Amino acid sequence: MARIALDAMGGDNAPTETVAGAVEAAERGVEVVLVGHHAVLEAELAKHHIRLPIVDAPEVIEMGEDPARALREKPGASISVAAKLVAEHSAEGMVSAGSTGAAMAASAIIIGRVKGVTRPSIASIFPTPGSPTIVLDSGANPDVKPDQLVQFAIMGAVASEVLLGTKDPRVGLLSIGEEKGKGRDLERAAYDLLEQAPIRFVGNVEGRDVAADKADVIVTDGFTGNIFLKTMEGAAQVMVRYAMEAISGLDAEIQESVMPALAEVRRRLDYETYGGAQLLGVKGVVVIAHGTSSRVAMANALVMAAEGAKHDLPGQLASRLAS
Repeated sequence: MARIALDAMGGDNAPTETVAGAVEAAERGVEVVLVGHHAVLEAELAKHHIRLPIVDAPEVIEMGEDPARALREKPGASISVAAKLVAEHSAEGMVSAGSTGAAMAASAIIIGRVKGVTRPSIASIFPTPGSPTIVLDSGANPDVKPDQLVQFAIMGAVASEVLLGTKDPRVGLLSIGEEKGKGRDLERAAYDLLEQAPIRFVGNVEGRDVAADKADVIVTDGFTGNIFLKTMEGAAQVMVRYAMEAISGLDAEIQESVMPALAEVRRRLDYETYGGAQLLGVKGVVVIAHGTSSRVAMANALVMAAEGAKHDLPGQLASRLAS
């Protein structure tokens, strides 16, 4: 698989869980390069009795820091060094569970945007019935213009094809009603542009439609998308909790028989199954993981990045946007 740089100091559970996730990903065939404080990472690796390459990065950008300022003042930050490896083609992609703002800024400034892309977009994958659904933007761009939603739609369609194997993906616009003309000025203007875009546009979709398999890609602004993402994650957690409570009073034999099915439901609803979200529109594969990611999520995020690199996701995005 591809060579992926991991910001091993980023995230609430770094470096213990990031390093453990890197070890698991390496066992699954991903070539992982750890980026962070060399001595700290060496000590973590010693627990796993495995050697992985380490690129020293003595600084860390914390969650509360201003991303642009921190990038200037901390050139040795792990996220910056990881991005430089991608920019210099020493790695084909990177993964970080640290500051989302810092990851986005490092990607746009150090790696650079794909030609023609005005705003890179975070694309999250939802485990919906039928086939997974990609929702973007999930938080990178709170305020957008109609033409930027069209770019998101094209990028999301390419990501669905490359990452999920979807043929001719259906693209929907998130709004407050299915009829044309619903929504704010943004959605009404974007609707007209999306009808003319080189995608399979299926019109407006509502929040509940993500569970009805009405679209393979759903586009919206980053403010709405981030709320949508976190609401869905919270709803999934509630569903699993209710299910666990419902069977807790059943006979032990019955509990034993239904637990495998419940475990599978839990796995499919767990965000850690995919590990992270792709940052689309930059000249390298970038996966942004949850700040609370466990080793399982980190390993899956690294595999996701390797798959994106294997299929040259940035190159395919550039080609589609140029056509």
